[in-house]
Amino acid sequence: MDLDLRRLRYFVALAEELNYRAAAQRLHLAQPVLSRQIQTLERELGAQLFLRSTNGTRLTAAGEQLWKDAVALLASADGLRRRVGAAAGTTRTFTVGFMPGLTVTAATRGLADARPDVSVEVLRTDWTDQVEVLRDGRVDVGFVRMPIDLTGLSTVHLFAEPHVAVVPVGHPLAGRGAVDIADLAADVLLQSADAIPEWTAIPGHEAHHGPTPAALSVEQKLEWVAGGRGFSVLPQSVADYYRRPDIAALPLRDVAPNEIRLAWLTDHRTPIIDEFISLARDSFTKDATPQ
Repeated sequence: MDLDLRRLRYFVALAEELNYRAAAQRLHLAQPVLSRQIQTLERELGAQLFLRSTNGTRLTAAGEQLWKDAVALLASADGLRRRVGAAAGTTRTFTVGFMPGLTVTAATRGLADARPDVSVEVLRTDWTDQVEVLRDGRVDVGFVRMPIDLTGLSTVHLFAEPHVAVVPVGHPLAGRGAVDIADLAADVLLQSADAIPEWTAIPGHEAHHGPTPAALSVEQKLEWVAGGRGFSVLPQSVADYYRRPDIAALPLRDVAPNEIRLAWLTDHRTPIIDEFISLARDSFTKDATPQ
């Protein structure tokens, strides 16, 4: 049986919306058409993917598994289309992803100078898509901030930098030197705690969660901090780059440094990626803060 990628896209939309009407509107389909396509997919797979009841629509165990696999499969298909399209063009493009706070000009300029036949582009990423842009082919390599899901990826370590807590300038701790994360235990953390195990180790931290969903962009985090809604933990270079007068940065003594790596798809390593790895390593020294 060959899977129909179009039906997989319909399935993913419904899995994300868990509402047939909303998914149909998102896909610009009539709701009965979407229902028939999902039913056809279920017959092809021999498994029920959704349960519908008066309480709404939810995924079955089989649906949960398909959702996990389908997202990766569709991203891979998108990446294949982009790479074939790029190969068919007269000018080759090499795109580099980078996270906030990182300046990657030295490496990208070095590649552009060494490869005048290649158009070197950059794409700013964030915590939500720094891996996705690699998997779907929008970038060839990415400067990523750990931790990430390394499935199907290869990486090289570039450097690590300390974390800081950013608080409103009027916060009682503002102006002090380094602090421990426990010193902020009475404050609200304005981001997901998953990447900050030192925070989750504090007894009772659950009572100090910020808004749901948590802020994802740096800009949104800083707006919330400046508004007195809580604090956020950022890599030092990010706090430096987004410095503003209504926010203070406090060095954190007991939060592990943030590691920056260069990442690429393991199955798509090429000579030009090898060349860029060397340029990236030359651009950053271990444990140095980027300039």
